Amino acid sequence: MAAIELRDAAVRRGGETVWSDATLEIEPGELVAVLGPNGAGKSTLLRLLLGLEPLSAGSVRVLGGEPGARNERIGYLPQRHGVDTAIRIRGVDIVRLGLDGNRFGLPLSGRAAARERVSEAIARVGADAYARRPIGELSGGEQQRLLIAQALVGAPELLFLDEPLDGLDLPNQTAVSALLSRISRSDNVTVLLVAHDVNPLLPYVERVVYIARGKVVAGAPEQVITSKTLSDLYGVPVEVLRASDGRLVVVGEPEAPAHHGAHHAH
Repeated sequence: MAAIELRDAAVRRGGETVWSDATLEIEPGELVAVLGPNGAGKSTLLRLLLGLEPLSAGSVRVLGGEPGARNERIGYLPQRHGVDTAIRIRGVDIVRLGLDGNRFGLPLSGRAAARERVSEAIARVGADAYARRPIGELSGGEQQRLLIAQALVGAPELLFLDEPLDGLDLPNQTAVSALLSRISRSDNVTVLLVAHDVNPLLPYVERVVYIARGKVVAGAPEQVITSKTLSDLYGVPVEVLRASDGRLVVVGEPEAPAHHGAHHAH
């Protein structure tokens, strides 16, 4: 059974089409990048899969059910907007919110088991050394690892991440990309992440989904990431080069506004 399946799917908002004719199938354990310019509808795809955005046409299945029906089996990391340096809450407590964030007060039972799950999640992202420090004191890369641990602590089958590389320098982008690849492969977790720049992700992703100008193109990187495909999708010249070590490099990928207007930006 596919982890995620879309057939001729479309989303409309305010009388305008965000994107349409989206057909893709994502298998369990795949790491998939969702790419495209601001406002193209990348975050809309995540919202649709979580059951937070209505489908206008076609069909969508998530873990074999309707969107929203299996959300307890999905870890979700929304876009990070920075952390106030004055915040004193510890990283370990941020991770614990992945278990207890929907409850008021402290849990009355299962504390030892919860502590163990939190410790395991922190270890999986390599954050043991700083997890007990206030999160406001940590670097962007350290904060992002702890937020990924928060999304993982519930042992999800699907992991959705909205711009997890945003605001990170290139070494941290590469490190987080490698971490997510390791998680998807070792635990058979399907990872769907939204990003602007495909280059740090290319060594790790099994599939890419490009959204631009109301169109959705999906497939293996070698199939989709070509000069012709991306130039046709964006409507401007985009060059794809192959480095001396065989890696693909996308040059000139635009950040043009989406066709449906800035008021639909995400």
